[in-house]
Amino acid sequence: MIENSNQQYGKAAVGQKILPHSRFAESRIAENMKFNIITIFPNLFDSFLNESLVKKAIEKGVLEFNVINLRDLTTDKHKTTDDTPYGGGAGMVMKVEPIYKALESIKATPNFDKDDSKKTLLLSAKGKQFDQTKSEKLSKLEEITLVCGRYEGVDERVAQNLVDEEVSIGKYILNGGEVPAMVVIEAVARLVPGFVGNAESLKEESFAKACPTKPAGRSREHPQYTKPEEFNDWKVPEVLLSGDHQKIKQWRTKKT
Repeated sequence: MIENSNQQYGKAAVGQKILPHSRFAESRIAENMKFNIITIFPNLFDSFLNESLVKKAIEKGVLEFNVINLRDLTTDKHKTTDDTPYGGGAGMVMKVEPIYKALESIKATPNFDKDDSKKTLLLSAKGKQFDQTKSEKLSKLEEITLVCGRYEGVDERVAQNLVDEEVSIGKYILNGGEVPAMVVIEAVARLVPGFVGNAESLKEESFAKACPTKPAGRSREHPQYTKPEEFNDWKVPEVLLSGDHQKIKQWRTKKT
């Protein structure tokens, strides 16, 4: 018998600290999103899920998280999740069996129905580049499962048979998929209705398609300033202090 000690983060009473094993919301609201995270280092997500807007979204029931410790899905006393690669070579490769069991445990949860509203992603250096367009597409889903790779890589049978696609956050190498998973979560979650206080602020951000101040083909947001008007002889552009909204809009369009 395998003992599974998933760390669950869900809807909690206002003011209550969200901790591992806190109770899930028993019913889902129409616009919330659930993330399943499969990892051998679940504690890496503790502070990420207990701070700032992510924590507030959990408390409001906008987001749910199920962090699965892959080592709990092993059967040997050493809780082995990796092994040497066939054909030789340096490094270790993550095994297919524990990942398969983790994904099966997700399917076994009450009311789970595999459909187009759910996707499983493998964080991988050879995956397709993650960008804002991808985050917008993923934000329309109800449930996303993120498989965090480690070591030299993941048994290719996972990519071929168990996930919908592989995703990379950039052309560089990290120790594992946990940090990329956090990047994907934050980029996607902030687009879910109810995550940010003012949804209009999302329209004027860098890479946002709907930004009214960006000419076609440009993706950077215009420069931002706040008080004081002058610091160390560094002054805020006068046009931003003019109160002339048409000129301000023209200036911002020029600067994107």
